[in-house]
Formats: sequence, C-alpha cells, structure tokens
Amino acid sequence: MERDNRHRRRTLKTIGLIGGMSWESTVPYYRRINELVSERLGGLHSARMVMLSVDFAEVAAMQNAGEWDKAGRLLADGARALEAAGADFLVLATNTMHKVAPAIEEAAGIPLLHIADTTGEVIKTAGIGTVGLLGTRFTMEQEFYRDRLTRRHGLTVLTPHAEDRAFINHTIYTELCCGTLSDSSRDAFRDVITRLVERGAGGIILGCTEIPLLVGPGDSPVPLFDTGELHVRAAVDRALDKQTDTGQGRQHLEGEQS
Repeated sequence: MERDNRHRRRTLKTIGLIGGMSWESTVPYYRRINELVSERLGGLHSARMVMLSVDFAEVAAMQNAGEWDKAGRLLADGARALEAAGADFLVLATNTMHKVAPAIEEAAGIPLLHIADTTGEVIKTAGIGTVGLLGTRFTMEQEFYRDRLTRRHGLTVLTPHAEDRAFINHTIYTELCCGTLSDSSRDAFRDVITRLVERGAGGIILGCTEIPLLVGPGDSPVPLFDTGELHVRAAVDRALDKQTDTGQGRQHLEGEQS
C-alpha cells in the first residue's frame, strides 16, 4: 500500500492556478482542489500546485476600459511564470477573464483547462439543451463564452434581460467580490432565475465564480451548474490522470452531493 501511495504521489501533476479575480472565489478553488485530492488519495495527500494571484483592482480597471489586450498580456505573463515554476497545466479561476484565454494559450507551453468546456460537458451529460447564463456583463453580453458553449457543446444559451444583467453585474463587483452577502440580493437573484426558467431554461449556469457564494440549490427550481466547482473537479481529474476517480466526482450540479 505504501508503494502504491508513493507511485500515485509521483504521478500527480502540478496545477498552475491563476487567481485573485476576485480572491473571494480563489480561496474556494484552493480549498476544494486540496479537499478533492485528499478524498481521492487519502491520508495526508494534498495537491501539487503553484499559484499566481493578481491585483483584481488592476484587472477590473482594464475590463472597464476595454483594455483586453493589456489584460491578456498580464495573465499571459502569469501563465509563463507558472510554467517556469513547474506547472503541468493551467487553471484560470475566473469566468470573465477567459475572454483572454487565446492570449494565455499562445503564451504558455502548457494547456489551459477552459472553464466553459468543463461546464458544457457536464450540462450535455445531464441532458439539458437550454440553459440560462448568469455572470458579469462581459460574460453575459459578449460572445467569447456563449459562443463557445453553443459551438462546442450544442447548447442554447439564454441571458437575463438588460435590467437584470445590470443588477447582476453591479452585485458581483460591489458586493460579492467584497465579501458582502445580502438576503435582498439573494432574493433578486431568485427572481432572475425564475424569469429565465419561464423563458425555457432547463438549468442555470453560475457563470461567475463569486455567485455560488450567495446562490445555492434552494434558490432555483432547476439545476444550478457551479462553474467553479466543475472546473475544480476537472482540474483534479487531470492532475490525477483520472486514475483514482471513483465516478463520484465527475459531475457536480448544485444540489447534488458528491
């Protein structure tokens, strides 16, 4: 048994985690990655991981100014640093900044595990064809995320109406990213979800890694797809080469126990 544990530790890949966008959601990434590795390997095992955490104020300013090329260069530099530190693949712990995924992929010599793909695969497996997408205004309104879900995974993606999009974006940046969780905002999210379901959504993508800090299974009549949790599980699968996967962690929707 000890020999087997040593073999599994040696073959554990190193995750390169790019976080800080915001740090409120990066903390659950770090915790859940280690929890899952511990669950699957047992004993004192934890993840092999190197992490770079950026200053989100700087990144948010670039977002609002439309300086995506500049933001892409910043994260590409981070990706190269993680590669140099020994990372085998990259995990970008944010939905919105996957807008600059091509810049990261071009800069790094190691693969990027794309959050939209880890989410889309699980939704397809669940047999749901039409989903509602919640996230920042960039994620909800621009094509980089919705089109990937449609082109690669065959999903029909609904976004909230303009007033609801403005509320969600404001709440993410002024409350959730600052650690503020309010019952009134939770109630408003429930109303947005209800309107998406009424339009035909069979599931809801929590397409901002901060949203699950506020919204949970009891807030939706249809399955919620927690992109951060799905991303984490896929990262651990890759780090372990799926060799210790028992089938319990391959899919996760809010409301199901792993």
